[in-house]
Amino acid sequence: MSISDKLVNDLAANQVNFVTTVPCKQLGGVIDGIEKHADIKHVPCNKEDEGIGLCAGAWMGGTRPAIIMQNTAIGVTVNTLVTLTQFYRMPLPMLISYRGELREPVSCQVEMAVHTKALLDQLLIPTYHFHQESDAEEFDTILKYCFMSKKPVAILTDANFWGGY
Repeated sequence: MSISDKLVNDLAANQVNFVTTVPCKQLGGVIDGIEKHADIKHVPCNKEDEGIGLCAGAWMGGTRPAIIMQNTAIGVTVNTLVTLTQFYRMPLPMLISYRGELREPVSCQVEMAVHTKALLDQLLIPTYHFHQESDAEEFDTILKYCFMSKKPVAILTDANFWGGY
């Protein structure tokens, strides 16, 4: 089983049945798996804050949501994360490609990587960083924690986790 398949299966096993995504090369295998999964409604979106709004509507309608995005847009999601997900105690797994770390080929990605963890920490969002494939064994437990605690959680997946760019 591929790492992408494992992540999609863990989402489905935790009754995540609505996922919105912003295009991402690193997370492309997960996005393809979600698109094909019969039990998960996939709604692509243009911007991460828009995606969080879609997830909020899904959650308020009784569906368990998740968002797939890049860390480079964490900055535009700050208001939405605080005033929507945290204020209403909305559980939201955020599977995030962590661009700008080691092996990054695009220099402009580096600046947001410098701020990503600090921003998530400042927002009091539990953050997990997947460096190697074996880290994915924790994904199921992280999803259970997210829905039990009714908090957004961030799962950062770097280039080493995905085997490069």
